[in-house]
Order: sequence, then C-alpha cells, then structure tokens
Amino acid sequence: MRTADSAEARRGLLEWAEPVIYDRLRDAYQRRLGAGAESIGLARLHCRVWRALIAGDEKNYEGLRAQLIVAVTRGGLEVACLGRGDAQTMAELLDIVAARFQRSGRQASSYRLALYELAERLVARDAFT
Repeated sequence: MRTADSAEARRGLLEWAEPVIYDRLRDAYQRRLGAGAESIGLARLHCRVWRALIAGDEKNYEGLRAQLIVAVTRGGLEVACLGRGDAQTMAELLDIVAARFQRSGRQASSYRLALYELAERLVARDAFT
C-alpha cells in the first residue's frame, strides 16, 4: 500500500528524475550497441517504461515493457540487460536522493520508500519475463 509520503515522492520523481533515468539508460545501451539511433531509441522507450512505472500507470507500463522486450531482442540483446539497466538506474537515483536530500530526513525517507516500492515492482515483473 502506498503512503502519502511515497505518493508525494513519486510526484517529485516525475518532476526531476527523467533526465537522470534517460542518461543512465542511454549510457547502458551505448556500451552494448555503440552510439547511434538504436541506442537512443531503446533508451527513450525504456525511459517511457520508467515514467509509467513511477506514475503508477500499470496498463501503460505493461504495454511499454512488452514493446521494450521486443525491441531489445530485435537489437540482439538479451532480456536480462533490462534488469541490469534498471538496477544501475535505481542505484543512481538512490545516490542522488542521498546527496540531495541529506538535510531533510523526511524527504529522503519518502524518496527511498518510493524507490524501494518501484524496485519491488521491477523485480516482480522481471521474475515473470
């Protein structure tokens, strides 16, 4: 169950996290595929998956995740790379929360809670992929 603090933190994530998420995912895809349109396209699609996840838009999340799996396999990558990219992205977001909100324990706790909830959803989905 979501708490009010977690829901507020999710709204905050929707405001500031997207560029961080995109940069982390773009870098991950470029390490695998090199710089180019394919890496950028996969990063954009994967970023949209994250946006739906953060927003709690289950239907859109499921559909985008399915599109991403198809696109990744077409690109010659294994589906497991999605989990690695998600884990690296989550670690980056947690680092930012720790640094940016270190003086506000309540805000930092709210963001950590929201990120842990998102991680649980990512892991649960990946278990059935």
